[in-house]
Amino acid sequence: QVQLVESGGGLVQAGGSLRLSCVASGRIISSINDMAWYRQAPGKQRELVAAITRGGSPNYADSVQGRFTISRDNAKNTVYLQMNTLEPEDTAVYYCNANLNLNYGLKIMARDFWGEGTQVTISS
Repeated sequence: QVQLVESGGGLVQAGGSLRLSCVASGRIISSINDMAWYRQAPGKQRELVAAITRGGSPNYADSVQGRFTISRDNAKNTVYLQMNTLEPEDTAVYYCNANLNLNYGLKIMARDFWGEGTQVTISS
């Protein structure tokens, strides 16, 4: 079974930091393409926070540029999101997304997967 599991969410005061992690697991994972973090605040649509290519090139939403850093460890099938100078507006459920190359024996297929989300709450 292929799954993404996030960790690292929690409650912190404004100005604080958190580090999120997301691990992709599954016997048939051949490799991982782009990985990303999204977030969804109550009453709002899910939005892209940051993404990173397999080669390590990142891009960020304007609202987090300069405060958040996305990174990945390909050997560990893991993507991280370091969040600094957190603001109450960053409060949301954070979701990991990854495009995985899956080895089905005779062929390899790329599929998108989502984690179940981790809650991040910033108090003012």
